[in-house]
Amino acid sequence: MDRTVTTVIDSKRCTGCGACVKVCPSETITLVGGKAVVSGQASLSCGHCAAVCPTGAVRVKALDTRSLGFHTFKIPDGWSAPGTYPVADLAWVMASRRSCRNYLDRQVAKELLEDLVRVGTLAPSGTNSQKWTFTVLPTRQAVSHLGEKIGTYFENLNRRASRKWLRLGLKWLGRPELDRYYRDYFESVRTALEAYRRSGRDRLFHGAPALIIVGSKPGGSCPAEDALLATQNILLAAHAMGLGTCLIGFAVAVMERDPNLAAFCGIPNAEKVHSAIALGYPDETYLKPTGRRPVNIRFADDRDG
Repeated sequence: MDRTVTTVIDSKRCTGCGACVKVCPSETITLVGGKAVVSGQASLSCGHCAAVCPTGAVRVKALDTRSLGFHTFKIPDGWSAPGTYPVADLAWVMASRRSCRNYLDRQVAKELLEDLVRVGTLAPSGTNSQKWTFTVLPTRQAVSHLGEKIGTYFENLNRRASRKWLRLGLKWLGRPELDRYYRDYFESVRTALEAYRRSGRDRLFHGAPALIIVGSKPGGSCPAEDALLATQNILLAAHAMGLGTCLIGFAVAVMERDPNLAAFCGIPNAEKVHSAIALGYPDETYLKPTGRRPVNIRFADDRDG
């Protein structure tokens, strides 16, 4: 990963408070003669130093301040410190967001899609690698074309899975995946394919007019986690923007197994797909959150021995 130091410090503005030294995870900055100086050989380019400096003396050239600029809204100046945002409001948004499987025939503006991606990049990433990638299918036509190709993949898969001798033979050889697919998904996939061929009903992307595919480039320390954290940001922001979303796991599974489908979306072979987010204006209205299944919380207290 690129650890090039791009931090610069204006010695005239620096008061020597040491705040930047305290928060730097890479020990890139030290105090010399009562002033902060760049002394390290590596940097995460996280921007902690610039964010904490009271005089604006620190700047990280690798960071693009335009990443905080959005087309459809403006974030407030300053910092939302811990404890200053109502947790009840945050939890309410999280509880209210639901997977949407009914969409209006209305295109999502490109500016909204771009803002969603920018919100995604506000998520944390392991060692600040930010190796995530975002591929946007902005029209219903583009989403439908991908859906047709995925449908062809599943037609071929179902054809193979319908052969009992093949399923059992592979299982006997220690490869039970096809038999497991037949048991868990064959019938539902067959029904969905028939519905699409018969009436055009989209049981894969649910008629969504847009799709955001979140992936990762090689080199991240925890790329899957990074991509999924960005995905959650997008899901919540979309809800706040008046959009509905649904994660499409079948699309991810197919693009993992057939590089041609990822290439069809313009995704290079070196990248890995982690999530596919169908989105659009919802044609469904809910009245209240419904909660979750009971959760068992395990506390691992300190114990002797």
